[in-house]
Amino acid sequence: MPEKTETMNSNPTKKVLYEYQKKGMDKIFETLEKSPSDYNLLYQLPTGGGKTVIFSEIARRYAVSTNKKVLILTHRVELCNQTSDMLNGFGVKNKIISSKVKELLDQNEYTCFVAMVETLNNRLKDDMMDLKDIGMVIVDEAHFNSFRKLFHYFESCIMLGVTATPLSSNVKLPMYQNYNELIVGESINYLVKEGFLSSPTTYCYDVGLSSLKIGANGDYTVRSSDLLYGDDPMLEKLVYAYEENSKGKKALIFNSGINTSLGVYDSFTKAGYTIKHLDNKNSPTERKEILDWSKNTPNAILTSVGILTTGFDEPSVDTIILNRATKSLTLYYQMIGRGSRVFGEKKKFTIIDLGNNVARFGAWNAPVDWHEIFRVPDFYLQNIIADAEIERSFKYKMPADVRTHFSKSENIEFDINEEYKQALRRGDRPKIVLERSLSQHSTMCVDNSEDIMDARILAKLLSDQIAYRIRLYSYCICKSTDNYLKWLQEDYERKLMQSLSQKSFV
Repeated sequence: MPEKTETMNSNPTKKVLYEYQKKGMDKIFETLEKSPSDYNLLYQLPTGGGKTVIFSEIARRYAVSTNKKVLILTHRVELCNQTSDMLNGFGVKNKIISSKVKELLDQNEYTCFVAMVETLNNRLKDDMMDLKDIGMVIVDEAHFNSFRKLFHYFESCIMLGVTATPLSSNVKLPMYQNYNELIVGESINYLVKEGFLSSPTTYCYDVGLSSLKIGANGDYTVRSSDLLYGDDPMLEKLVYAYEENSKGKKALIFNSGINTSLGVYDSFTKAGYTIKHLDNKNSPTERKEILDWSKNTPNAILTSVGILTTGFDEPSVDTIILNRATKSLTLYYQMIGRGSRVFGEKKKFTIIDLGNNVARFGAWNAPVDWHEIFRVPDFYLQNIIADAEIERSFKYKMPADVRTHFSKSENIEFDINEEYKQALRRGDRPKIVLERSLSQHSTMCVDNSEDIMDARILAKLLSDQIAYRIRLYSYCICKSTDNYLKWLQEDYERKLMQSLSQKSFV
């Protein structure tokens, strides 16, 4: 929506800025006018706010006012093409420095160049190019660290980084080392309120993440994520979450690994839904066909891995499903941003979180102190809520379809923490807590069954509630290793089945 156009008489369609975009651009120029000619400035604006629109007009205005040229750096081919198209909309004559461009004999014909960082770095390193009269370098998605390798070639230029999240992708290379100052644009909440972005409705499903491992990049490893999210119970939970909140709507599912995404594809296909899988192994032709299908199919479900977090803009997406956990604040905002654009009658969109991400980072449209994150990223990262702390706050709610099987049981709740406190006061051994819980579960199964077979079927429906109670119990006794929790649950379920064998049914 923020890419507004207006037609002026017989002139070609001309791009213009919204007031908040113009306000951001004016603030950038005001800052640069007071700063040295080699100043490094960072600008933050949420995904969907129109960063490309703003820096395209900045490029035009700077080139006109200084007679110097502008270089725009991106990290993906799609972003190169999108940026070039936007520049054309502003009447900026530009050239893409692609892998096919070996030299720039015609550079005098252009006022702006758009280049992928790796391609340009190779050309400059091998002395194949000599970019002349560059006065400003604009870095798109500036939080990526790959751009740093080019900075020394343009030390006398203005460096303008733009990003939705001014937090470096490498914690060891904070952004304040390369940028002198941060300018923060309008917030997500403002853009939603003013109708520039869609309003979110968020549904969170508690997921135990204790089996996930942290990799060298500081995020959860793909292998451990695949083991968790590719398991049948998690795949069933995903389908259930979609059916409960977004059935029949166009959805984009983000996964950590290819194996998980393929499992998602199989699960939704078996459930009778129209779905396609997309990852970086698809050819450009296949990718175009799949994205065209997603665009033109009203109830399309697209399950993907990685490649649609940037450079992808399909505003008709109604639902974003985070079928993964991430420690990356940037990735969190990028994924949700794919569904936040306003489109026709679409003024709202749905977020389904299956990775405790909202609990970790806060709601997508909640206020964020970007200045603090920019200045002291270590402090921010160290104070992100830990998974164990998030899981301690989980509260199990029995799904409605399961609750109907226990309709004769008035009370299905059991306060593990309170029972544990009472056991300590009485001097009982801690295991009495699980024994009391097991007794309640046994009674629930018997009261709602006609025979032992029915009761055993109901006992299996209690698996999630049992896991929840055991986890709370493990917190009470300060012993929560994966192996111990697994043994406790298996022992609990075995004893529950044994107890049912000893019951009489009327």
